[in-house]
Amino acid sequence: MFGDMMGMMGKLKEAQKKVEATKERLHTVLIDETSNDNKLKVTITANRTIKSIDIADDLLQDKDMLEDYLILTLNKAIEKATNVHEAEVAAVAKEGMPSIPGMDMFK
Repeated sequence: MFGDMMGMMGKLKEAQKKVEATKERLHTVLIDETSNDNKLKVTITANRTIKSIDIADDLLQDKDMLEDYLILTLNKAIEKATNVHEAEVAAVAKEGMPSIPGMDMFK
C-alpha cells in the first residue's frame, strides 16, 4: 500500500512538472484577433499576455469607438487564449493523473 502511495506521489510530481512546462510553452503560442473591419489587431499569448496592439489611424480620431474596439477585440482574444490554455493544460494534467477512485472529474 505504501509503495503505491509513493508511486502515485511520483506520478503527481511528474504531472505537475509537465503542466508547468506546458504553461511555459504557452508563452510562445500567439493568438491574433482582429476587429471585423480589420481596423484593430491584437496579438496575445495563450497565457493571456498582450504582445501587440495595432490600431488604424482613423480609429485614433474617435476615442469612444477606439475604446469599444479594444474591449471587444481584447475580450475575444482572451477568450480564445483561455480556451487554448485550458485545453493544453487539461490534456497534460489528465495524461499524468494516476487513476484514483473518485478523481475521475479530470477525465
